[in-house]
Amino acid sequence: MNNAPLMPMATAVWLVENTSLTFKQIANFCRLHEVEVQGIADGEVAKGIVGYNPIIAGQLTKEEIDLSSKDTSRPLNLKENEIQIEGDNKKTKKYIPLSKRQDKPDSALWLIRQHSTLKDSQIARLVGITKNSATSIRNKSHWNYNNLNAKDPVAMGLFTQKELIEALEKAERRIKREKKEKEKAQ
Repeated sequence: MNNAPLMPMATAVWLVENTSLTFKQIANFCRLHEVEVQGIADGEVAKGIVGYNPIIAGQLTKEEIDLSSKDTSRPLNLKENEIQIEGDNKKTKKYIPLSKRQDKPDSALWLIRQHSTLKDSQIARLVGITKNSATSIRNKSHWNYNNLNAKDPVAMGLFTQKELIEALEKAERRIKREKKEKEKAQ
């Protein structure tokens, strides 16, 4: 079964106003009930909704509408887009509720105490604070340092255990690399 078109109600309004398709064809295409489409035609449903042209939107072709208009038993078929959208592996910032944002410095303090090998930039990236904030917490010069309580950020849901493990592995690799460089220098 095909997917529903974008903005199905507005698409149904446009199809009712601009085509000779049956209510059943429009309802099946827009994933609406046939009575809703009849209500759109009678002006009782979708008042004030501006019709959305599925041809301009690339969801239907004029030929598809013509074929279905001539044969009332033929369903409308959503046009398949040839464009392939590849999933970006780029991480998107996750929304942190206001109630948890105040816990970010507490989480940074926990990371500094529990995993001192992490760089300030790694802590900042994991927790979602600035590098300067992470540095000031490490140096105990943060404006609210005396009121901070170390809290496990994984338990609070700021990031996953997997992300923490990856950051720790990266820190270990960095430390090994720095040791090798130091030995070569001597």
